[in-house]
Amino acid sequence: MTDSSQELPSVSVVVPVFNSELSLPILVERLTKTLAQCAGAYEIILVNDDSRDRAWSVVCDLSAANDAVQGISLTRNYGQHNALLCGVRAARHEIIVTIDDDLQHPPEEIPSLLARLSEGYDVVYGAPASEQHGLLRDLASQFVKLALQASTGYEVARSVSAFRAFRTYLRDGFAQYRSPNVSIDVLLTWSTTRFATVKVRHEKREIGPSNYTLRKLLVHAVNMITSFSTLPLQIASVVGFAFTLFGFGILAWVVGRWILFGTTVPGFPFLASIIAIFSGAQLFALGIIGEYLARMHFRTMDRPAYTIRTVTKADEPNGDVQ
Repeated sequence: MTDSSQELPSVSVVVPVFNSELSLPILVERLTKTLAQCAGAYEIILVNDDSRDRAWSVVCDLSAANDAVQGISLTRNYGQHNALLCGVRAARHEIIVTIDDDLQHPPEEIPSLLARLSEGYDVVYGAPASEQHGLLRDLASQFVKLALQASTGYEVARSVSAFRAFRTYLRDGFAQYRSPNVSIDVLLTWSTTRFATVKVRHEKREIGPSNYTLRKLLVHAVNMITSFSTLPLQIASVVGFAFTLFGFGILAWVVGRWILFGTTVPGFPFLASIIAIFSGAQLFALGIIGEYLARMHFRTMDRPAYTIRTVTKADEPNGDVQ
């Protein structure tokens, strides 16, 4: 290795793996070529999130053939961000890069993220120059980003992606986090405010269907905003206050009509409508409170974010993952 390579950062690449047996060999090959040029030392951590295909067998083969590749297999499907958290905690090098397993994020763009990171930032997102999804999927992605912005309060949330690079010491800020609801992007805001983005290519998915359906994206957004933000509770308070004012307005109208004209407001439909409006507002607020109580309940159960079944190369330092 040349002297100039000694100045290059050491990089851990974390890849959440789910039903990607066909794309993994291509991804690892491209990662290896790229990292050999932009990193002084590197490792590739493949976290199998209980894939239904032969992905874990492929991970084992890649780990046996490449000293830089380590595989971690979870006991069940925990979700992309939970798998990422597992890989992040297993990383050994100074910079962590996360990338999906579907080849839509080109590994050749990693040097762009590292260059931007070297300008003094702690987290850099590879924002796609143009999305390669359908209309509904793009709308769902925007909804997720809006939910993330509501959870973090940072404008950069509108540019987040699964292709990110950040400094490994940031994980100290969420070292004790154990909730089953995980958002890596929210957790990173617990440790820093130095975020940046860089435009990268976003390629069309060529192998297999997307594992992120519209429903999964929407559920992830709801979980994120109710797990890391009080915005829904604030909305419920505003709705309750607004309907209280509306109720006083109705009362003033009824009393004023009686004083001025000596008559009241006739009709059962009017009364039924008012009751329905107020009942709906109350149920809406109770539903939001119920969501928060459910998350408190799950946290009191102390459920882990993930559980590891198997680790390749367990005799090496990465095998000490918890």
